[in-house]
Amino acid sequence: MSDVRRAHCVRTTKETDIDLTFTIDGSGKSMISTDIGFFDHMLEGFARHGLFDLDVKIKGDLIVDCHHTIEDCGIVLGEAIKQALGDKKGICRYGSCILPMDETLVLCAIDLSGRPYLSFDAEFTTDRIGYMDTEMIREFFYAISYSAGMNLHIQVLKSGNNHHMAEAMFKAFAKALDAATTKDPRIADILSTKGSLA
Repeated sequence: MSDVRRAHCVRTTKETDIDLTFTIDGSGKSMISTDIGFFDHMLEGFARHGLFDLDVKIKGDLIVDCHHTIEDCGIVLGEAIKQALGDKKGICRYGSCILPMDETLVLCAIDLSGRPYLSFDAEFTTDRIGYMDTEMIREFFYAISYSAGMNLHIQVLKSGNNHHMAEAMFKAFAKALDAATTKDPRIADILSTKGSLA
């Protein structure tokens, strides 16, 4: 039996067709195709800076807008994270990162508690970045937090260019998730006084 923490998830609805493979113990490789250029760029950065391997193929109803493609990707990625973690034995559980990108500064903190919650504190000054609606950034992280069962806090500590803010969020999320999923040899079971993270 392989010790590689990996999950393959497929989701097909009338709005989207998604095929996603996520590997926690990767090297930062990605193959992304969502037909939304800026979103592809964000997912590539997430994989690279978290040292995850991520393959994503999405065909969505972009003739409507980008909402279903991005939200459903968050649902499926969250499910893949949850599956890849398995029983969560030995993981650090918590992770955080304060990440600078030029003039912007973003905080991300994660608890892989099994209890979903999103706190998102950011204000964008443009409606879109490329072909991605900025309001969908919150929806993406909301979908991940609830599908994966994670407590997720994202806060822009210093705002600036909208592209920089968004990119810093995805990279900070990657670094925080990498820290939270890291195994610590001192943790023999599950890091909880309850004995369960669910």
